[in-house]
This record gives sequence, structure tokens and C-alpha cells, in this order.
Amino acid sequence: MSRNTAKPWFAPKRYGYGSGLPIAWQGWVVFLAYIVVCAGAASALPLMLDNTALSGWAPLAIISTATIILVIICARKTKGGWRWRWGKDE
Repeated sequence: MSRNTAKPWFAPKRYGYGSGLPIAWQGWVVFLAYIVVCAGAASALPLMLDNTALSGWAPLAIISTATIILVIICARKTKGGWRWRWGKDE
């Protein structure tokens, strides 16, 4: 991913590939919204399973979509972009 010059929302991981914890309030809002959406979808699963056999897929679709959106936002808003890191200070 390209490096973003705007203020980053997430810290890079020290080891490996990806984002660490949020470092700005915007990152915390995105992270907490993701948790709320996933918890809401998971709590609705038993209610949906009682109605029809296929409605159990709705929470999975919601959680999958929310995860894809979170990954895209994290990749674009991580300090220094996503790349492999070996734990050295940069």
C-alpha cells in the first residue's frame, strides 16, 4: 500500500505485517464501531436461526463485510503503511 502523508490512525506492528493498536481518536472510533457491529451480528444469530435455514448466513455476511472494511481502513491509515517489519526501531 502507498504511504499516507495525513495523520495516521493506527500504529504499525513491531513484528510482522499489518496494523497495531489505534493511536488517534478516529482509529479508536473505527475499532469500537467494528466491535459493536460484530457483537450485534453475533447476538442476532440465535434469533435468525429460528426463522429459516438460510438466515443464519446474514450475521456471517455482516461480520465479513465489516472485517473487509476494517482491513481497508487500517491499511490506508497505518503509520508508514503496511509492510513486513522485523522489530527494529524506524
